[in-house]
Amino acid sequence: QVQLVESGGGLVQPGGSLRLSCAVSGVTLDFYAIGWFRQAPGKEREGVSCISKSDGTTYIFDSVKGRFTISRDKANNIIYLQMINLEPEDTALYYCAMAAGSRSVRDGCFGFTSWGQGTQVTVSS
Repeated sequence: QVQLVESGGGLVQPGGSLRLSCAVSGVTLDFYAIGWFRQAPGKEREGVSCISKSDGTTYIFDSVKGRFTISRDKANNIIYLQMINLEPEDTALYYCAMAAGSRSVRDGCFGFTSWGQGTQVTVSS
């Protein structure tokens, strides 16, 4: 059974940094992608970034480009989201999710069907 466990959220001042972690377990597939998504109160869930397990290809959404970076620890099966220069608009519940299959993430983050419980990020002074 796939398990995705997020951690690393918290309260940070504008301009600050956080690193989120997504611990992935129970996956037996050779081809899948892990993505980060977020949902702010009263808003729809939106994509942040995703990474392919097989070759490390990444995709980053325009709203966070230049400030957020996705990476992976292959040995420990952890996906990170490094966030810098955080803004109040980044306040949201951040989820990691898995998309099974070999579809490239080069053109976006699609097909995510397994989700973690989320970690809260609050950017406020």
